[in-house]
Amino acid sequence: MGLAAGKNWRLLSDQIKEFKPVAVALAGEQELKCLKREIASGGGIELLSGRAGMERLALMPDFDLAVMAVTGAAGIRPTIDALSAGKDVALANKETLVAAGRLVMELSARKKASILPVDSEHSAIWQCLDGRQPGEIEKIILTASGGPFREFSLKEMDNVTVDMALNHPNWKMGGKITVDSATLMNKGLEVIEAKWLFDVSYSKIEVIVHPQSIIHSAVEFLDGSVIAQMGLPDMRLPIQYALTYPNRVAGPAPRLKLIDLQGLTFEAPNTQKFPCLRLAYEAGLAGGTAPAVLSAANEVAVASFLQGALKFTCIPAVIESVLQKHHSVSCPELDEIMEADCWARETGYNIIRNLI
Repeated sequence: MGLAAGKNWRLLSDQIKEFKPVAVALAGEQELKCLKREIASGGGIELLSGRAGMERLALMPDFDLAVMAVTGAAGIRPTIDALSAGKDVALANKETLVAAGRLVMELSARKKASILPVDSEHSAIWQCLDGRQPGEIEKIILTASGGPFREFSLKEMDNVTVDMALNHPNWKMGGKITVDSATLMNKGLEVIEAKWLFDVSYSKIEVIVHPQSIIHSAVEFLDGSVIAQMGLPDMRLPIQYALTYPNRVAGPAPRLKLIDLQGLTFEAPNTQKFPCLRLAYEAGLAGGTAPAVLSAANEVAVASFLQGALKFTCIPAVIESVLQKHHSVSCPELDEIMEADCWARETGYNIIRNLI
């Protein structure tokens, strides 16, 4: 078993003691030095860092399933490495399919390596489909909590702070994905991801705001039946389902008691207040390198917001400006996708510097 932990060398040290991996990877040499001091002799563990370290883990021969929970475009290459080696991938990284969906799905089919969705929404759709074919699907319904600003006016949203954006009403997540949830970009990325995972057109993917986060997503079939997957907002269930598929086993996820529910409500998303959702649909329909540019520009804008360098309401404006400047490449190869990613980041930072 191998483990990667980004910059969190302290947590990785605890995991080494508990799980005894044969190799571990961290983001950089500095974090690796800290880990080496912490674990002293290392116990024969192979210590790795950077992109090369992630690649080494993904290509290790003695594992069956790679769990990809790397944030952002950094998850693309390790996912492709694992699939190239014929390994199944439990995918929790949205940006991989957003930026490189065609390449990844073609590789998955060619290598007969499965992609098992870990996101709660895509896990829900996967469970609802239960082997059904794309031609039987009338509509995929992706549910969104609406985030903390669902009921805010446009004027109130102009005064959103970082602390406010990180206060999600239902889920506990990392900073980037929590802000994405607040802008509804998270749902936009999930729309593009769903298109590739389930082989459906964008016209068959609908986003519905469901503030209680009990129905994690649903599928409407050609005969009019709607099958939904329900549960409390807890990631342990979709993670476990991906890890134990095709079996269902007893697990730690809290049980949903229908009698305790006070009511489930649904509403259409407001794309005037949350234009990131509209931008995601537009980039997905444009295809080519546009989704990679969308994702990269969003990463840059969110990082700048979290650093206090950009207003919350400027996040979609930056993304839209980058997309407008981009000349999309159709049917791109991986190098072209990564070039578009780099271009979008540089362009995004330049736009943000001019706004400050």
